[in-house]
Amino acid sequence: MKKLLVVVCGLGLALSLLVSPAQASKKLTGAAPDFTLRAASGPNVRLQELRGEVVMINFWASWCGPCRQEMPILNDLYKRYKRAGFTVLGVNVDADTRDAERYLREVTVSFPVLYDTESKVSKLFDVAAMPTTVMVDRNGNMRYLHRGYKPGYEDDYRAQIKELIRE
Repeated sequence: MKKLLVVVCGLGLALSLLVSPAQASKKLTGAAPDFTLRAASGPNVRLQELRGEVVMINFWASWCGPCRQEMPILNDLYKRYKRAGFTVLGVNVDADTRDAERYLREVTVSFPVLYDTESKVSKLFDVAAMPTTVMVDRNGNMRYLHRGYKPGYEDDYRAQIKELIRE
């Protein structure tokens, strides 16, 4: 499974290099699939319980370079907009949670980190690249999809967060 995810991460990186930041996101429609996952710290998190907030679901892996590059940026966005009703759920897809825990000792984040060790939630969201980010509005509807990461994508994230918070 890890080898498959490494290939997926590589393909996602290659794809992200071909796409400019302005074209990095895709609009989505429909309800976000509900899920409950174990949190790295604190109680389990259920997506449906976050209705009323704008939620960024970021699927990541400890071995994924673009994920590592993006993580501090996501933490900054979380800190900046959390008082306005925004949260980030960092969904780690490593089969062994110890790999994620080692990484999180190096790079501390304030947002909830959840474990999807069997990739069940990743399959619900059709994750095909690492990282993959889905923006969910206050009503629980998927609005934007980002596959991969390269510098500049955070500009899209910021604009989308502001748009969804204002609604």
